[in-house]
Amino acid sequence: MAKWIQKAIKHKGALHRTLGVPEGEKIPEAKLEAAAHSKDPTTRKRAALAETLKGMHHSDDDKLNKRYGAKKD
Repeated sequence: MAKWIQKAIKHKGALHRTLGVPEGEKIPEAKLEAAAHSKDPTTRKRAALAETLKGMHHSDDDKLNKRYGAKKD
């Protein structure tokens, strides 16, 4: 597993708090895009990390199919 993720996330929920989104909810795409262009460098970095991690999310079926070479119908 990717151990760099644990080191990259030093302040869990900080982006949610900065953007005013409750931690149980998803951050809207528009807010995430605005945060990526923020003047605050910390907010920009957190938004970039959030977008990177968003691209890593896969369902369990996708992992099994990738591992064993099965194709989706």
